Formats: sequence, C-alpha cells, structure tokens
Amino acid sequence: VNSILFMVNEQKYFASSDNSYIDQDIHRIWPTFFITKINKETGKFETRNALSAPMGMGYEYLDAKPEHKIVTPQGTLYKGRYDMLEDAKQAAAQAGEKLKAKSVEPGKYDLVLDPSHLWLTIHESCGHPTELDRVLGYEANFAGTSFLTLDKWESKNFKYGSKEVNITADKTEVGSLGAVGYDDEGVKCGKWDVIKEGVLVNYQAIRDQAHIVGLDRSQGCCYADNWSSVQFQRMANISLQPGKQKLSIADQIKNVEKGIYIVGDGSFSIDQQRYNFQFGGQLYYEIKAGKIVGMLKDVAYQANTQEFWNSCSAICDQSDYRLGGSFFDGKGQPSQSSAVSHGSSTARFNGVNVINTGRKI
Repeated sequence: VNSILFMVNEQKYFASSDNSYIDQDIHRIWPTFFITKINKETGKFETRNALSAPMGMGYEYLDAKPEHKIVTPQGTLYKGRYDMLEDAKQAAAQAGEKLKAKSVEPGKYDLVLDPSHLWLTIHESCGHPTELDRVLGYEANFAGTSFLTLDKWESKNFKYGSKEVNITADKTEVGSLGAVGYDDEGVKCGKWDVIKEGVLVNYQAIRDQAHIVGLDRSQGCCYADNWSSVQFQRMANISLQPGKQKLSIADQIKNVEKGIYIVGDGSFSIDQQRYNFQFGGQLYYEIKAGKIVGMLKDVAYQANTQEFWNSCSAICDQSDYRLGGSFFDGKGQPSQSSAVSHGSSTARFNGVNVINTGRKI
C-alpha cells in the first residue's frame, strides 16, 4: 500500500498597469493511494488506485457523509466528499477480484463510463484540443497541436459529437481545481459553451488571441504556476453537461445488451493532434442483457475523438454529476504545472472498439 496527501494553499496577489489589484486565496487537495495484491503462486499482481478526485477544497473534502456516497453493487462511489479509509478497504478486496477476473474478449462494446474514468478522456480529447494556442500552432512541443483547426469552427457545423454532447468551460465552478475569480492577466473569469449539441462553437482563449475568434474580451484562461514564471494559456475546467432526462447508473446498465462498465482512470495514449486515442481504467465490469455478470481485466478502448463523441447516446442526469481532474497538468517549455477539473455524469457510448492489453503476439 502506498498513500499520499497533496494539499496546496496558493495565496496570490496580482497588480497591473490596468489598475488591477487582486488578492486571491486558493485551496486544493488530493488524497490518493495505490493498493497492490500479489498472487504468491504465479507472481502476477493487480493494483487498484484510489477513486478520489482532486478538488478545489480544504480538509473538509475528507469528511464524507452518507449523502456524499453513491452505493452500487460494485462498490461505493463518492460525490463532493471522500472517505479514504472506506475506499482503501474496498480497494483491497477489488484488487483481489482483479486477479481472478476474466480477460476481455476483443470486439465492439457499448461502454458505460463513470465520471471517475471519463474525466481523463474529456481532459485529453476535449480540453487540450480546444486550447486556442494549440489550434493556432503556438503550442506544439508539449503534447502537440490540435485537429480542431479554425476552418472547422468557422463552418459553424463541425460535428464534434452527438446531440447529447454539451461541453462547457467554467473557471468559476465551486469545488473545482481551476476555480478562480480572476486569471493571471487580471481578467474576470466565467463560463461558456465549447461544444453545443455536438457542434464546435468556441475555444479557450486569452487576451492576445481573443480577436482571432471574434471575441471582444479574453475568456480568462491565463495562468502562471509561480511569480517567476511567464503566464500563458492554460485549460479551463472543461466538463460534459448532464443529460436532461432522469437517468441513473442502473438505468444505463439496464439498457445495454453487450457492454462494459468502467470505473476509475488508467493508462492512456493520444496522438499529437488529440485525435486517435486509447484509454484504460481501474475497474471493468462485463454487461450482458442489461446486467453486470462479473469483472473483466486487460481492457482498453480505442477510437478517434470525433467517432467516440458521436457515439455518445445517453448521459445520466444532474444527480450523478461528479468532478474528476488533474492535480498536475503539465504544459509549456520550461514546463509549468496547473490543476484542472472535469465534470460529468455517467455516460454511454455505443459500439466502441475494445482491445485486450494482456495478449502477446
């Protein structure tokens, strides 16, 4: 067992020749752990990481009450607060289950993706490619540029995803890692649409880029990780909005004939234009005829960004909405680190290609 608690209190005073004098006190927390179980006979092992989310909060995040817990037959999930000891106990049991799990059969599956997993897919395939500096080629040598070139936005009909897909940028979301009142150019922060009913409608911009996409002001996306660092464009909290119809996790699973329910984030790979990708997770459950029939292992799914988001067929309602995020998101050279959250409710994606990561040629 390895565990760690990251806590940050950032006290930032900003003054500029625009007559801005801004004082902000920002808190972030991330309790996490890794539990590994080893089969002494075979030497094989499996790890289950914490299902915590890094948050823009203080120590109160660790004070979970019953209303902060989503109890499912597969275990307890957490919303807005976190019970680290409870999760550690269930992680130990689930690591053992992973050792005994059936290896996945490659093929097309409907995927039911929990927010504890989906945040990373949102981060890599929605957050980074809509950063305007990547679109313009200003940022390229740290994780690439973007396939979302200006002509796609100018067309006003680029089909990024299905009509279910509404993605917003929000620098003010309460409890999020990226929540601030003002960015590091002194611009007041807010919320805006990036993908509206599946169509690309906006990017993430700072002062020197806003005019390029017809904006009369910056969207407040500028950040520096230290007083001695140069501020530049960083990702806002990018989130998939909940569905409007009442829909629970159980409902999602019930509506799947052949699928996989994925909880927690894992390894991933994505190309330099943020288009072709592969994602793994922590826990995988096989769905047959609307029921979970057991745990799987060696699961990863592959798609391209547009294909994947156009396969989104249903999203749970607001009651399931949860934040995930990255406590250490790197960008730039010299590299800087920022923190950013990504919210969603459990979502379903139809006919996604799944591979077996345990097979050898």
